[in-house]
This record gives sequence, structure tokens and C-alpha cells, in this order.
Amino acid sequence: MASASSTRLAALRTLLQNEGLDGLIVPHSDEFLGEYTPACAERLAWLTGFTGSAGTAIVLPHTAAVFSDGRYITQMDQQVDGACWQRLHISQTPPATWLKEQAKPQTRVGYDPRVMSVAELRPFAAQSGVTLVPTSRNLVDDIWTDRPAFPSAPACIHPLAFAGRSSAEKRQEVSAILTQKGQDAAVLSDSASIAWLLNIRGSDIPCTPVVLAFALVHANNSVDLFIEPEKITANVKEWLGSSVRVHAPQEMEQVLATLKGKTVGVDPASNAVWFGQTLTRHGATVQEAPDPCLLPKARKNKVEQMGMRTAHLRDGVALCRFLHWLDTKGRNCTELEAATQLDAFRAEGKDYKEESFPAISGSGPNGAIIHYRVTPESDRKLQDNEVYLIDSGGQYPEGTTDVTRTIWTGPDAPSASLKDVFTRVLKGNLRLGRARFPVGTKGHALDALARFDLWQAGLDYDHGTGHGVGSFLSVHEGPARISKMPSPITLEEGMVISNEPGFYKPGAYGIRLETLVMIRPGNMPHSDRDFLEFETLTLAPFDRRLIDLTLLGPEDTAVLDAYHAQILDQVGPHLPSDAQKWLKTACAPLKRA
Repeated sequence: MASASSTRLAALRTLLQNEGLDGLIVPHSDEFLGEYTPACAERLAWLTGFTGSAGTAIVLPHTAAVFSDGRYITQMDQQVDGACWQRLHISQTPPATWLKEQAKPQTRVGYDPRVMSVAELRPFAAQSGVTLVPTSRNLVDDIWTDRPAFPSAPACIHPLAFAGRSSAEKRQEVSAILTQKGQDAAVLSDSASIAWLLNIRGSDIPCTPVVLAFALVHANNSVDLFIEPEKITANVKEWLGSSVRVHAPQEMEQVLATLKGKTVGVDPASNAVWFGQTLTRHGATVQEAPDPCLLPKARKNKVEQMGMRTAHLRDGVALCRFLHWLDTKGRNCTELEAATQLDAFRAEGKDYKEESFPAISGSGPNGAIIHYRVTPESDRKLQDNEVYLIDSGGQYPEGTTDVTRTIWTGPDAPSASLKDVFTRVLKGNLRLGRARFPVGTKGHALDALARFDLWQAGLDYDHGTGHGVGSFLSVHEGPARISKMPSPITLEEGMVISNEPGFYKPGAYGIRLETLVMIRPGNMPHSDRDFLEFETLTLAPFDRRLIDLTLLGPEDTAVLDAYHAQILDQVGPHLPSDAQKWLKTACAPLKRA
């Protein structure tokens, strides 16, 4: 019997032939180019079976391939039918390179210009011998007969008590950015940018509280918002004010046409190719430039900073309750049961809304899958004497959390080699967390701090060390990051970023230790330069059973003891008595031999 993937692939090839095309590029992204997509836009998953949040498929008449990065290689091998698809590492075999090698001369390859960014399409356009053909519709939708409906939930107000700044203030700041760049307007496709700019939120996609919409922000402080009108209630319309004009999405080209002779900013990373093509066709000048909301959104204001601390305290209470439960009552539970219990503890706290991403609950070999997502089919019972990795986060009106802890299930002591690796990952987290650095430093300058101790043992990890985190928005927020990859973005006061070194041994275990940190002025009174440092937000102890004190060293031990004392002081009073007693032991000073 043919697999669902092979049947769908055959149907797509028949459709391509009827359309006069030899191939098709199918990205994971939807029209809004966000990390998470509504069910109606999970075209890559429907076609290939791959459910990761980053990937691309290419279909040709006699071959097809799925590409993703190092976080998802093991997952892709498990989910994608190898009889139908080649499964390739996107860095080792870039999709555009693969297409050039596989395609015959003058091959006509279709793409939907509404779901591919300029940056995504550019490598394909650079390949000679392949003709790229924009399609008038998404061809996968033609064969996806039971495709879910577009989300219909309304937008809601994000009050100033959480936002800290009015939409008018934010629009004034963004308008100044546009004027400085010589732009009359800029296209916004990132729903998180629109949510931040207009102080609205929603529930259109899982884990990220946004409404799916497009916007044009103008240099005169006004905004054209393109969204289904029924999603804007009377009170939200009043909240938006007269400077925000609401249009149906079908009116977007008509409004873009009014920009003839104007200069319009289009972000090549976050705007679909369609916008530049359409603006050019109607006589506008397209200027490639970053989304003007990215940096202002990343620099959390004082209210948002306090909100982040509040959210992490609430989250820390849930996390410590969970770690206590896991250590005393949850032994030999399943991965799904553990993730469900953690979510339940969060839900018992004040104003918890939802997970900030589907929890990565991986025991033993499943922990080695960097972005593992447990399903009823893969659900595994936690065994004695193995490593369990739990990466999760929560959405609160005050802020967004993201934390990973790696736990030893016991009852026996872990091996010396396992403790060695865990301690090297821990040292990387502590080393980066206490870094001080000059104003103007970029994230890649700090990345080696987290990897240093792993490198000394010939070890490394295949993902970035830090990503930005939003304020009751996306758990993965640009533009700042800490990574091996060079970045033009400097780390600035108010940014919240993750600190998450790790190590993964396929078929055995995964270790990741993630805390969120917020950038603040550094206390360097004797320096003639301004410095920055990190304030650790996450409040959850590290598993002392996995620590090799001789490798940790006295300086790191002192830093860890101080962190654990902070957790006990801040979280302890909010715990039930049994969990509080457990936390006192978990956070007790480490005793060196």
C-alpha cells in the first residue's frame, strides 16, 4: 500500500505537469513568514510528514528532497518517507545547489511568491539553467482537499500596564526610522511586529499570542492594517484610533497601488516576494531594509523588563514544583505525562495563558533529538538511571519564558563521563551568563564563551547559543542572537536573550541547559568605556547529581551557589511545604572535597 506521502507526491507531480511546470519549491513558511503557522498553512508537513518549524521541500519529476537544519535532522529521518524523499542537511546541501545539480537545463520550477521571502528566493534565482515561475496560487492547496479553515478569533487589547508605551509613541519612533532611511512607508508581514506596534494580541497561531495580519506603516505615523474586518471588534477599533485604517486583506493590492512614486521599505527576510513584485508593478520604489519594528521591539522598556521578571518568578514556581514532582512522584512517568504535568503546574499560576512553544520532553535517546516533539506514537516512559531533557516555556501577559533543564532520573549515580559532559555544558552557561562586554558587542563575539569547555574535550553542539525572546510575543525573536554565525546586530540594554549551550549523543542522550538573560548596564566603575552585562531571569535549579565539582572549579561553584541561593530566596516562599523542603536541598551550597 502506498504511503500518504507517496500518494500526495504523485498527485502534486500530476498537477505540475498540467500547469506546465517541472518542479515546485515548498517552504515551511506561510504568507506571514512566521516561525509558527496555523494548521491551514502547514503545507510542508502535509506533503512530506515533516513537522519541524524550519524546512523546505523541492519536487522534481523523478526526485524530491526535504531540507532542514541540525536541530531537526534526526526528527526528519524519523518522519519523512525515505522511499519518496531525500532527507538533507540544509547547510551541507543547500536547496538551490541541489536543484541546480538535479534539474535538467531549462527546467521550469514553480514557487508561490506569497510564501517565500526575497532572501529565500534569491539563491534559487542565482542558479543558471533553472527558470523560476511564480504561481498565481499555492498549488499544494489544490490537492489538500481537507485543508483547515483560516483562524477566526478576534484581536484583543494589550494594555499599557503590560506594554509600557502607547501605540502612538511606538508609531512615532518607527516613523522617525522610516524618515531617516528616506522611506515613505514600510511593509510589515511579521504579526509580532504588528502586535507590538499596535498594542494588540490574539490567538491565531499556537504558542504565540498574535493575530495574523499585514500592515503598511507610514512616515506620517499612520498605519494601514489588513485583516479580516470581523476580527476587529468595536473596542479594539476604538483602541487602535483613527490613525489606523482597517482593510480587508483582499484590498491590499489596491492600497499598495496608491504608493506609486513613493519609496517603500521591504524586509527581504520577513516580507514575501509578492510585495516587492506588486509594488514595482505599480510604480513604487522598493528599498530593501530590515523591518523597522525589530530593534525597538527587542529593546524592552522598563515596564516590559519588570514584566519579564514577574513572568519568570511565576514560571520559576511552576518549574520548581515540577522538578520536585519529577523527583518524588513522577519517576517512571512518560514523556507526555511529564510535559502535561508541567503545563498543569503553570496553569495553576496567575494569568498563565499557554505554552510559548510545544514542550520538548525527551528521555534517553529522544533527548538527543534537538527539537524533539513527543507524540502518542513516540511517547516513551522515563527509565531509571538515564538523562531526561525538558525544554518548555510559558506565555504570560507580563512576558514570555523559555527554559531547559536536564535531569538525572537515578537512583544510581551517573557515570563519570556523563557528569564530565554535563559539567562542561553547565560551565558554558555560567561563563556566558556572567560575561561583561563593551557596548557595541555583537552576539557572535560571545558565542565561544559557551562552547569553550566543550571544545577542550573535542565536543560541540549544532545550534545557536542564544535567541531573542519577546514580551508576551514570539519565544524566538530577532534580530539579536548569540551564534557562531556573524551578526550585524549589537547587543543592547533591555534585550532578552537565551543562554543555552548543549551536547547531544545520538541514540543515547541530550543535554541542554537554558536560562533567559536580560541585558543591563554593567558595573565597571574603573573603566572609561560603557559596558553591559546579563541579568539572569530564569529561576530553576540545575541538577547537582550531574555536576563534577572538580571540573566545575571554585569560581563557577561560587556563581552557581549564588544563583541557587537567589532561587531559594525568591521562589521558595511561594511553594508548598514539601516542595519548599525539596528546594532547600536542591539549592544548598555545593560542597567541594
